[in-house]
Amino acid sequence: MSPTMSNGTVLRNLRIIDPSRNLDETGTIIIGADGRILAAGKNAQNQGTPDGATVRDCQGLVATPGLVDARVYVGEPGAEHRETISSASRAAAAGGVTSFIMMPDTDPVLDDIALVEFVQKTARDKAIVNVHTAAALTKGLAGKEMTEFGLLQQAGAVAFTNGRHGLSDSLLLRRAMTYAREFDAVISLELREKYLGNGVMNEGLFASWLGLSGVPKEAEIIPLERDLRIAGLTRAKYHAAKISVAESAEAMRTARARGANVTCGVSINHLSLNENDIGEYRSFFKLSPPLRSEDDRIAMVEALADGSIDIIVSSHDPQDVDTKRLPFADAADGAIGLETMLSAALRLHHDGRVPLMRLVSAMSTRPAEIFGLDAGTLKPGAKADITLIDLDEPWIVAKDMLLSRSKNTPFEDARFSGRAVATYVGGKCVYSLG
Repeated sequence: MSPTMSNGTVLRNLRIIDPSRNLDETGTIIIGADGRILAAGKNAQNQGTPDGATVRDCQGLVATPGLVDARVYVGEPGAEHRETISSASRAAAAGGVTSFIMMPDTDPVLDDIALVEFVQKTARDKAIVNVHTAAALTKGLAGKEMTEFGLLQQAGAVAFTNGRHGLSDSLLLRRAMTYAREFDAVISLELREKYLGNGVMNEGLFASWLGLSGVPKEAEIIPLERDLRIAGLTRAKYHAAKISVAESAEAMRTARARGANVTCGVSINHLSLNENDIGEYRSFFKLSPPLRSEDDRIAMVEALADGSIDIIVSSHDPQDVDTKRLPFADAADGAIGLETMLSAALRLHHDGRVPLMRLVSAMSTRPAEIFGLDAGTLKPGAKADITLIDLDEPWIVAKDMLLSRSKNTPFEDARFSGRAVATYVGGKCVYSLG
């Protein structure tokens, strides 16, 4: 849908959920002609309607701050056949995501100023949502030499990560965290010990039945506990990108109790799916970290509910038929998720496991806080990045309806209740269902 703009917009008769103000009430949102929120809440209608404003009756809908997805892989530059910045932005808008952080795993890797600036310029020209960049922690993501954090941050990088790769050199990590602390920058790492983690699915009885090599929990726990210790030592901001086992959530609690400035995320896949979903070698379920046991999935849901896990990410990772429709052990890791993250998360609301306020916080307010983004709130004066949600809209995920260039979703043919029906970015309606 083409962005539309008027002399302001008034959204009436909706339930407003704004975790940044702990607000959950029925009311009105008034958006000014400058794309910023003038008022949002039950008393907003007292301010009147701006001249020429578009008025929308939103009876039955929920308004939240626009969703913020902190871990998105995009093919551009280098693999535009899988995903471009433009196509990822359209998929994001359809999923209610108004801002996302793009990972540096491109070709070439986003490890210097010119490449970060290229992404920023392309996003300004072609994206319909806000695209932020996470720069490479090490040159070429090779894990050997640090990049120039200060210059990359000035160019627009909001975090530093080694992308899909872990970092095995503990001394390099200590230096990187010490360096990042001087710039108040976030270090975000995936957790996979390269020697223990060279299997293709969760280690256990099911892997044995399928005859596939397993990845033990320790392949995640060991690097996480090391990272948390070094974060405590250096007093750096550290974010564990995706945890998947109960012991990792416990390690996060322990590190925080020691005073470490640490946060963590979980993929929506690890809140929704378990190792049994792999079935008969279904390669769209080959992920990193691998899908774990049902006990671990439940532990992730409980850790999200109690705040031990800070944020939910889609871990959107587009792969084409050449890399995904292969024997399970040979297929690339990853699944797309921008368009299904919200609906999959709403399952946790519908079954009463996670309060809606907590879900919204984990997908909007909290990631904006962690990475210092101008997002995640509906307070007056904020940019009008808003997601309108029908909590009960039934729909079935069909491959031909997905806007991502790649179609490798583990939720194909899944039945959902609830989805984004409209997405506003800076006051512009960039997506509307139907």
